[in-house]
Amino acid sequence: MAEDHNAETSDDFALPGVPDAFQRLWTPHRLAYIKGGQEQYKDQEDDCPFCLAPQRSDAESLIVHRGESCYVILNLFPYNPGHLLVCPYRHIPDFTDLTEAETTEFSRLTQTAMRVLRKVANPQGFNLGMNQGAVGGAGVAAHLHQHVVPRWRGDSNFLPIIAQTKAMAQTLSEMHEQIAAAWAES
Repeated sequence: MAEDHNAETSDDFALPGVPDAFQRLWTPHRLAYIKGGQEQYKDQEDDCPFCLAPQRSDAESLIVHRGESCYVILNLFPYNPGHLLVCPYRHIPDFTDLTEAETTEFSRLTQTAMRVLRKVANPQGFNLGMNQGAVGGAGVAAHLHQHVVPRWRGDSNFLPIIAQTKAMAQTLSEMHEQIAAAWAES
């Protein structure tokens, strides 16, 4: 007798985390954004996530590299897996506020971030960008940061637009481990 896969049995009720017939998109890292939004970050250094991150451990803050005047951190709200941010330690809002030495390191770390991401994730392209000021689209306008977003053909679909959901293939901690290890080897 053929098995009826539509019949309800005790096996039809999957335990949490056990694969089943549904394609669930787990994005727990987005909860902080949903609860507080980017408005939670004020202009003061005391609440600035980019000033607070270097005060914690690399694993806790998701910092993949610390330089002399700038550091590189995984974005808590990534557009794609491996989305990095290059940040100066100084709490400055504008690219023109960087010193010559900071500008050099900022650029060098951006280049290294691209090389490391190519090694770890084999992207087909990148988006690099800085949103300057709240009107320019900066979520944390008071502290300069540059996005390094790896891109793949077909990495964007209707979900972010229609469902405001982005499918992520790895957790932030897994991606942090891989990028930090590859950075140390570069």
